[in-house]
Amino acid sequence: MGLTGQKIKDIRAYVAGGGGGDYHDQGQEHWIVNQIATPMSIYPEYKKTRTSFGINALKTLVIEVEADNGEVGVGISTGGYPAAWIVMNHLDRFIVGQPVENVEKMWDQMYRSTMYYGRKGVVMNAISAVDLALWDLIGKIRQEPVYAMIGGKVRDEISCYATGPRPDLAKEMGFIGGKIPLVYGPADGEEGLRKNIEQAADMRERVGDDFWLMWDCWMSLDLPYAQKLMEKSSELGFRWIEECFNPDDYWAYRDLKKKAPNNMMVTGGEHEATRYGFRMLMEFSDVDIIQPDVGWCGGLTELIKIGNLAESYGKYVIPHGSGVYSYHYVTTKINSPFAEYLVMSPNADKVVPQYYPLLEDEVIPENGKVKLNDRPGFGVSLNKNANLQKVNKD
Repeated sequence: MGLTGQKIKDIRAYVAGGGGGDYHDQGQEHWIVNQIATPMSIYPEYKKTRTSFGINALKTLVIEVEADNGEVGVGISTGGYPAAWIVMNHLDRFIVGQPVENVEKMWDQMYRSTMYYGRKGVVMNAISAVDLALWDLIGKIRQEPVYAMIGGKVRDEISCYATGPRPDLAKEMGFIGGKIPLVYGPADGEEGLRKNIEQAADMRERVGDDFWLMWDCWMSLDLPYAQKLMEKSSELGFRWIEECFNPDDYWAYRDLKKKAPNNMMVTGGEHEATRYGFRMLMEFSDVDIIQPDVGWCGGLTELIKIGNLAESYGKYVIPHGSGVYSYHYVTTKINSPFAEYLVMSPNADKVVPQYYPLLEDEVIPENGKVKLNDRPGFGVSLNKNANLQKVNKD
């Protein structure tokens, strides 16, 4: 029966709207869907809001895995109905009936079996959600937090920076830095670049010289524009410039890194997946910080491998968002000295749970720091009162 004495008897997939894993699925009053530079900003009809081009079309994927003893693990990602269908009609065969602790075997079979149509995107999101649910289940059966099962804490609390349009408010809330979503991209020309720098200068004046400031460029730039933005922002003491290019354009990342001043880092990887993609970012592009999302890159099983590879390259691993699912990893790694918190309040003025309203007992930063408790698994449970639509096997 295996070390835990339990096998997996069921897997369930749900889709949820209105925030959660698909954190862009918000009302139009929310900062995260208003004008922010995107790959679609070159088209005027899709420039004003991010929801106009369907950034929230897929919705949240929620996975439950249940053991023989009735214990349930929960994992969350994006991907909605397409990902849920893949889980229930393809991936389920590799999960149901397996000893609970066979995480490596289950991951490998899910990955190999979908390689011909997967590797990244919706398929990898589905694999990630299943993997997170499996780790949560193992911890609950063993009555151990996930961080204890993957090496234990190297720090008692995690310092966080905040991503949102108001770094000045983030400073008041105790965060170590603020990452600003870039509003104007190449289609806005020199005037847009000037407006970006004016915003940067204003925020630098508000927060002072010692508070971290960074740019989140969300795949929206070309190399000439990124070089200009980097150069002008470095003069304002910005710490890094993030995710400037198409995630597959490793050559642009390489060339930007070569031009980077010593006081500014080039970062990326939010939309990258598996150790193979991150190997390219580190070995070929030489980015300073990699930022895998544990709900998109392959789950915790793959994040651990990505992180170990990063350690050998001397790179920081600062996962993208992912709340409690990332915190359990970050607290175990020396080369993950801080974490990201996505400010999910509509006006970026309050600290609210990353996955609201889907998870109960979700840990959030207090005074800019996260202190994990010793609850088993990821320390959360699924809110059954949330609007969950179950997806059954066809």
